[in-house]
Amino acid sequence: MAQKATIYKVELSVSDMDRHYYETHNLTVAKHPSETDERLMVRILAFALNAHEKLEFSRGISTDDEPDIWQKSLSGELELWVSLGLPSEKIVRQSCGKAKKVVVYCYGGRTAEMWWEKIQNKTTRFDNLQVINFSEKDTSELALQASRSMRLQVNIQDGDVMVSVDSSIVYVTQIKWKSADH
Repeated sequence: MAQKATIYKVELSVSDMDRHYYETHNLTVAKHPSETDERLMVRILAFALNAHEKLEFSRGISTDDEPDIWQKSLSGELELWVSLGLPSEKIVRQSCGKAKKVVVYCYGGRTAEMWWEKIQNKTTRFDNLQVINFSEKDTSELALQASRSMRLQVNIQDGDVMVSVDSSIVYVTQIKWKSADH
């Protein structure tokens, strides 16, 4: 019998001084049985970094043709495609063709660095692609904060990210491997 997803209730308060975005999102996040706490927390962080009233989680891990997070216009066009981990060059190419802007958030230390070394030269033609890496230390610390009911405060200023969960604070450094040209 297949395992069911675990439901997480998240109150996510975002204070993004860089984008002048200040909102609280009450999220219900389904954690796939194969998903780690680290990936779950990176997914929530990616949501905070791109927070918008139209931003939403997709069906995620179980579907190859959807990102982890997306934002659509009122007419249904894909404005933002957010992927986590180390997508194949084919998936990066397809997503860049489908969405106005694509952001890939990598994590996993040396494995992520090796992925980037392999795929980097094949991504230069994609002006709408941004690739950001999180250090293994930062994402491991975030994973320790995961619980079924969370209140997160994410503060973003000058690209610096501070995540507060209860009395714990995790500072997350975004390492930009590729910037989108628009």
